[in-house]
Amino acid sequence: MKQFLYLFFFGIISTMNAQEIAVLKYNGGGDWYSNPTALPNLIEYTNANIFTKIRKNPTTVAVGDSDLFNYPIVFLTGHGNVYFSEDEAKNLRNYLISGGFLHISDNYGLDTFIRREIKKVFPNLIFQEIPKNHPIFNQTFTFKNGLPKIHEHDKKRSQGFGLFYEGRLICFYDYESDLSDGWEDAIVHNNPKEVREKALKMGANIIEYAFKH
Repeated sequence: MKQFLYLFFFGIISTMNAQEIAVLKYNGGGDWYSNPTALPNLIEYTNANIFTKIRKNPTTVAVGDSDLFNYPIVFLTGHGNVYFSEDEAKNLRNYLISGGFLHISDNYGLDTFIRREIKKVFPNLIFQEIPKNHPIFNQTFTFKNGLPKIHEHDKKRSQGFGLFYEGRLICFYDYESDLSDGWEDAIVHNNPKEVREKALKMGANIIEYAFKH
């Protein structure tokens, strides 16, 4: 009964705070704070183009904080080490299975660490490559070829991976794409306008999908 009430009230809280998203702060020394202009730009884009009403300045929330449950979507990025304690992994797991959504954006160098730590959160789940016909690539904007390539690092193809829990996509991981680089202010990476537009459209799709599911 207690667990049922917890999930019920989580649903109410999520609805009340549906206009906020958060940056996930983690330990381990990785730069969780990288790409500071990315999310504000993405939020501004989604508010203008898919009619969300998200607060422009995202909140920062720690992995182990109970406030995590106040946000329907949290965003994690960085270049280096990620570390979740046992309690943090448990908190993140409870958040995700209760209806939360995590977007991980590999800012190059994150892959080895995030895969290791996600195994603490879900020992029995594995990242699955998401097919091009999945709804996350077909929201307001359509990506017939799946995840777009935004920033070149080592000539690997971009891939979108997902964690699925009881049939629901609870985590989207963009790998070798670096979507968040494309969301940053134009002067940061000097990406062409059309490349930034692709990144913003894909980011909008992720937010739209997460809010719907």
